Amino acid sequence: MRDGRVLIGMGMATATYPTNCMPASASVRLSPDGSALVRSGTQDIGTGTYTTKAQVAADELGLPLERVRVELGDSRLPPAPVSGGSMTTASVLPAVRDAAAKVRDKILDLSKSHGSAAWQGPDGSVRVAEVMARGGVPFVEATSDQKPDAEAKQYACHAFGAQFCEVRIDVDLRTIKVSRWVGAFDCGTVINEKTARSQLIGGIVFGIGMALLEETRVDSETGRIVNANIADYLMPVNADIPEIATIMVGTPDLVTTPLGVKGIGELPMVGVAAAVANAVYHATGTRVRELPIRLDKLLA
Repeated sequence: MRDGRVLIGMGMATATYPTNCMPASASVRLSPDGSALVRSGTQDIGTGTYTTKAQVAADELGLPLERVRVELGDSRLPPAPVSGGSMTTASVLPAVRDAAAKVRDKILDLSKSHGSAAWQGPDGSVRVAEVMARGGVPFVEATSDQKPDAEAKQYACHAFGAQFCEVRIDVDLRTIKVSRWVGAFDCGTVINEKTARSQLIGGIVFGIGMALLEETRVDSETGRIVNANIADYLMPVNADIPEIATIMVGTPDLVTTPLGVKGIGELPMVGVAAAVANAVYHATGTRVRELPIRLDKLLA
């Protein structure tokens, strides 16, 4: 398609990434004031780990989210895997939920053994204090150690997606501009739509950088990277990125994890470069097979 001195191309590609899980542990402590503390040796690198852990514990205990505090990032806490391979949510959240369920059951057992009524009062804390006082305990705590389900190894557990984009290419200068983007993803149960969408947008931005800008140049004699700084290594900025629309299917996959979640950290990067390359081909008829796709590869 042509619009004046601009060629317009559409492209799409598919995305898939394995659902990785590792052994993980978490502890949950409920205090008499109705607040909960969640602990795990994992970490939050900006992906929303604090938020999702608090959500799962709050849901299981029936507490307001603001009554749950999360501690992460300390090797003295219950062990959990690194933030890599899109495995944190799928690995750690089942442990958090199980630990919170154990705490809830302990409170119920204390309540029954001392003749108390329901363990949670209208404000979420009065009955908890009463039950703990009658039981003679300063708090109720439980730890859960979770491992990947052995039966899941019988299946090819993946998250999936589809990438759609539009590019505009200047006829004279051969500059490439991504003008529209839509990504649709089947990433299992969505714990928090805001943090999940941020993950998806970030992955797509990474992919656009890979497709059009980023390239590591190595000196063949010394083996050193010669553009190892942000002055020489090109990365996408706001002007390079269009408005990104994301669609999340949100269908639980209970084969992969007890919560039905799948990792989405790396998934949205997959297929981005292919979609851009297809759009460039659609606009110009030139099939570029090396990344990044820059104007010099279209001049030929």
